Order: sequence, then C-alpha cells, then structure tokens
Amino acid sequence: MNNPIPPTCHLTEDGSLTLYNAELGEHYHSTHGAMQESMHIFINLGLLFRTSVDERRPLRVLEIGFGTGLNALLSLEQAERIKRPLLYTTLELYPVPEQIYRQLSYQTPHNMPHNSLLALHEAAWGEDCVLSEYFTLRKEAVDLLAYTPEGKIDLIYFDAFSPEAQSELWSEEVFCRLRKHSAAGAVLVTYCAKGEVRRRLQRAGFVVSRLAGPPGKREVLRAVVPL
Repeated sequence: MNNPIPPTCHLTEDGSLTLYNAELGEHYHSTHGAMQESMHIFINLGLLFRTSVDERRPLRVLEIGFGTGLNALLSLEQAERIKRPLLYTTLELYPVPEQIYRQLSYQTPHNMPHNSLLALHEAAWGEDCVLSEYFTLRKEAVDLLAYTPEGKIDLIYFDAFSPEAQSELWSEEVFCRLRKHSAAGAVLVTYCAKGEVRRRLQRAGFVVSRLAGPPGKREVLRAVVPL
C-alpha cells in the first residue's frame, strides 16, 4: 500500500510541514505554506463557502488525496466549530507510513488537540469511523479511476498531485464522473488553475470561477454544479 520510497518531511515558509514525494518530484503542499494553502483553498473557498447554505443535513465531502491528513484535520476542526456534520471520504492509494506521519504536527487556527491528526491517520481503512458528533471519516486506499461514491457528493477537495505528475486524474472523463455523482449545488475546489483543467471542468458541466490564490499562487479554481 505504501510508496517504495517513503516521503520525507519538509518545512514550508509559514512554519508548517509538508511531505516530498521523490518519485514524482513534488511536494504534497505549497512550499510557500502548507497550512495557509489548505486553509485558503479547501476550507475558506470550499467548506465554508458550501456550508454558508442554511441547511442542517450532513454534508458529504470527497477528498482526492489524503496525504498528510491536513485537509481532513482542518475540516474536522471547522465541523466542530460550526456544528455541521461532515461525512468525509478520502482517497489515498499510497498512505503515508507510520514512521512518517508520526513526525507531522500542525498548529491549527482553533487549536485542535495534538492527537487529532494521529487519530485521523490511525483510523481504520475501508470503514466509517465516527471521530466526533460532527465528523465521520472513511478512508479508502483506492485509485480515483476505480472509485464510485455512495450517495451524492456535496464538496470535493481535488488535491491530487499536479497534472504533469498524474495526468490521468485530471481528465475530462474524471470530471464528468465526479459531476455525475455530485448533488446540485456541489462545489469542487482545487489549487490547479491551468486553462485546460478549467475548460475540462466546464465541459463536464461545472460552472467554474478563477479566484485569488494563497501566497505563491496567483489563482485557484472553484467549480460549482448548477442548482
């Protein structure tokens, strides 16, 4: 299940940690700041944008790339803060080895307990794990190309490695499948703002906006399924 070459920890410019995948030659987060990238794109432009709709039902979140667990940790924190239940499914074909994830720690905006990240990594794979009243985690060690969601998705964190490293995950066919399994009003957010990625999302049926990115990134994308 793990990469032949384990990832290595690197410090980013905002003082938070990321990992480096030597096989792909890419970091898991922006080297300008892992925490500020995840907060800006996936929480502020994604989760908080989607949960601004006044409804109380649980939201189904799909994350492409569990990685360090940072996006899940921040989502858990926000779910607790705003008291909005999240059914959070994350896909990761190559889970981070224990000797690596035990090196990770993050100072989150609202000071999640230190052991929360460890709980995310040590949660069982392939089953629903209720981590709090507002957060149920399901980790799947499966390729996105072979995955079919259960139920309609409300929010997608598209956090795969870049199109240059994993071109098969950024195809129009993949976006069409995600659109098919998304609820009306669903939101997809990604750090990648390449023109062809934007056009593929549009052809798949999303309404796409280019938004200001975090430090070191001029633009990011938010794609919405029309109501």
